[in-house]
Amino acid sequence: MRFTPGLLLILFISACSPSTHDEHQRWEEQAANVTIIRDDFGVPHIYGKTDADAVFGLLYAQCEDDFNRVERNYLWATGRLAEVEGESQLYSDLRANLFMTQEEAIAQYDGSPEWLKKLCDAFADGINYYLYTHPEVKPKLLTRFEPWMPMYFFEGSIGADIESVSVQEIQELYDSIKGAVIAGPVSASHVKPLKNNIPAPDYQTSRQGREFILEEPQGSNGFAISGKLTESGNAMLLINPHTSFFFRGEFHVVSEEGLDAYGAVTWGQFFIYQGFNEKNGWMHTSSYTDVMDEFVETIIEKDGKQFYKYGEELRPIVQKEVTLKYSVGGSLKEKAFTVYRTHHGPVTKLTDKKWTTTAMNWNPAKALEQSFIRTKTKSYEEFLQMMDIRTNSSNNTVYADAQGNISLFQGNFIPKRDVQFDYAKPVDGSNPSTDWKGLHTVDEAIHVLNPLNGWIQNCNSTPFTSALEFSPKKENYPYYMATEPENFRGVHAIKVLTGRSGYTLDKLIETAYDPYLPAFEKLIPGLIEAFDKSRGNLPAGQAGKYASLKPSIDLLRTWDKTVSKESVGMSLAHFYLSLYMQKGNRDPDMELIDVVNYFGTDSPHEERLEMFSLAVQKITEDFGKWDTPWGEINRFQRLDGDIKQTFDDSKPSIPVAMASGNWGALASFGARGTQNTKRLYGTYGNSFVAVVEFGDKVKAKSILAGGQNSDPSSPHFYDQAQRYADVQFKDVAYYKEEVEKRAKRRYKPGRKTK
Repeated sequence: MRFTPGLLLILFISACSPSTHDEHQRWEEQAANVTIIRDDFGVPHIYGKTDADAVFGLLYAQCEDDFNRVERNYLWATGRLAEVEGESQLYSDLRANLFMTQEEAIAQYDGSPEWLKKLCDAFADGINYYLYTHPEVKPKLLTRFEPWMPMYFFEGSIGADIESVSVQEIQELYDSIKGAVIAGPVSASHVKPLKNNIPAPDYQTSRQGREFILEEPQGSNGFAISGKLTESGNAMLLINPHTSFFFRGEFHVVSEEGLDAYGAVTWGQFFIYQGFNEKNGWMHTSSYTDVMDEFVETIIEKDGKQFYKYGEELRPIVQKEVTLKYSVGGSLKEKAFTVYRTHHGPVTKLTDKKWTTTAMNWNPAKALEQSFIRTKTKSYEEFLQMMDIRTNSSNNTVYADAQGNISLFQGNFIPKRDVQFDYAKPVDGSNPSTDWKGLHTVDEAIHVLNPLNGWIQNCNSTPFTSALEFSPKKENYPYYMATEPENFRGVHAIKVLTGRSGYTLDKLIETAYDPYLPAFEKLIPGLIEAFDKSRGNLPAGQAGKYASLKPSIDLLRTWDKTVSKESVGMSLAHFYLSLYMQKGNRDPDMELIDVVNYFGTDSPHEERLEMFSLAVQKITEDFGKWDTPWGEINRFQRLDGDIKQTFDDSKPSIPVAMASGNWGALASFGARGTQNTKRLYGTYGNSFVAVVEFGDKVKAKSILAGGQNSDPSSPHFYDQAQRYADVQFKDVAYYKEEVEKRAKRRYKPGRKTK
């Protein structure tokens, strides 16, 4: 076919269709309703006429700060990660499609109330307008965002429910169904050990070869302080999520429709996930309420069709065809799957060669409603009404407000079950008695309100110690409502909060960063005991085997079990317990707190000394001397904006006087070494942290790991790093007059800064 000049003109005009022009004009009109003011730390304060305008500006500002993370979150959530990262992510993508296909996501959007549709439209428009006005930004795949996409990403939690469904087990199941060759190794980051059908909390270890690998705890700390314990008489809230660094940014979003929320936003979402408004605040901690169950299905084939048994019925299995793409050597290939569901949920694994389905909270539109409504509540009564939507399945919530209320909600989406069955294991799906019996109401769930001790703490630990003797009583609730035991952070929180009063925001920060580490209370005395008794207990000829450890043991005799940059005891204790956790003999089913105490009280003395000897040797080899201060080892470094951080001992870094949450550090700093480094670099723990006081006017201080922007050339890439290490929080600019005083940039989306 020949392309004449006239035909080319027609094609050009078609490409510039009225719909495209109308869309661009709509974006411009909405952008005109938005003003973004960046303060002296680059925090965006977004002002819109309507809630939808504010959401438009929020997503635009997020893309300015870290489009890379916005895009990747939706590649993961919508099941398209393998198209960018290759075949190893194919079964992560399949997992997303098991629970919801694109067509089902569109149906969720279509069935949403109009106000929510407007927010979803604004979400897509804000990102698309950013890409339209920034042609130099080259997405890895998603060149256009759609308003149904938030239906896939309705949780803000770092350990969303779907992530606890094993990709490895999905792969084994669906490859066995097809008789296909396994596509490739599954990324370990997508395989999570389960405990009671939920992601394993910080006391869980995973077995790799002959060593236990202790992961940094996934969770957070929340404190609520009653006005009777504060200097001002106002209630206070600690917002202290523990996440991978840079997982969330810091934002302030305001509309003329009553929205005025400040806090942390998970990249790509349109609501403040952990934060506050003028009247109340909410801190989510990862919950270990049992909210997911597995059902072993009885499959029967009849007349060439598959059914599953349910009581006396035979119900047809729902089948859907899913075709996924994945990149190989620069080109895309496809793989087709037939996926299966029962009324319990999708088929996700094999249990004793039987198909097993996973039931979990999957009501995306309602969950998004709850997440946004939360940010606009103005009282405890309104907050309670919002909680009654009951779609928040991954979190506990610590709450405080301007009326002086403090509260803890353990979980929110909690299925009712028949307690004669053990839901920690897969149950018989053919027995109707194992089915969920609806949801528990908010007043049936574990709840604390205004306890007489004047404070509430939740550190992913048991709620039954959340408020001293005023805590809920375990015997009053079904076993599945709280499956977590105590942990060292919970122990530490109780210790530091008990008897303390006269709180100011600064004193609350001091409390949240208390340097004591309870994991070493029994461990270090047990090591010293083993050393002191070693000469008399070792076999003949070995009495002097550990004599060279005397200087380091003597130092530990006087160590106060606190972390500081100057502490040598901290260095010795960290390496000792880290190595012991990897190599020490113990019951693999023991909880972390019991394992550590066992190593300090009941493990063989010679094993303790052998582990400590290895720790001293490791420090000496890596740093040149056994008495290396902690600050020389434990560092903060940010070299680039990549999602997977790289580290380099030869490049600048900052010493950090914080430690692992596993050891009971409230201010958690999960640090690791690499094959190319000796020093330990933080990757996980305190990220966005805020303290808030509610009164006639709200006051707050905050800190963000590193900085707001992911671009190394930005002045806000690293401007909070030293403050982070020094625990020097910045004052939050909340009211418009405060924002104006600290304004450094003021602009409309798509237009140049004024």
